Amino acid sequence: MSNDTIANLMTSIRNADMVKKKTIRVAATFITENITRILLREGFIEDVREHREGKKSLLVLTSKSRERKEKRYITASKRISKPGLRIYSTYREIPKVFGGMGIVILSTSQGIMTDREARQKKIGGELFCILW
Repeated sequence: MSNDTIANLMTSIRNADMVKKKTIRVAATFITENITRILLREGFIEDVREHREGKKSLLVLTSKSRERKEKRYITASKRISKPGLRIYSTYREIPKVFGGMGIVILSTSQGIMTDREARQKKIGGELFCILW
């Protein structure tokens, strides 16, 4: 079992996309809830709802399908900062993904946010992942 919840979230989304599965179930943690809220706001997923099974709390994500020619869906994702090697960046050094077509999700002193929000607020932080 892995302790890297962000990598588990990215892998679950990528695997569900490969087999064209519509719903994805992931463990609900503070970080995964914030990341899925960002994915919902940015238009990468359709819906997020919380589900409880006994003492376990899960997030059920509804992914966008490519057949409907949606505007945005996740084509690839990459984990940047890992538990064994944390990667930090100032707001000037945050990478731009495909000229702004993708997003970088990072953790800052003001919460988890996208690269655009961090540049606008002029704050840096730990780079979690890249989605495009």
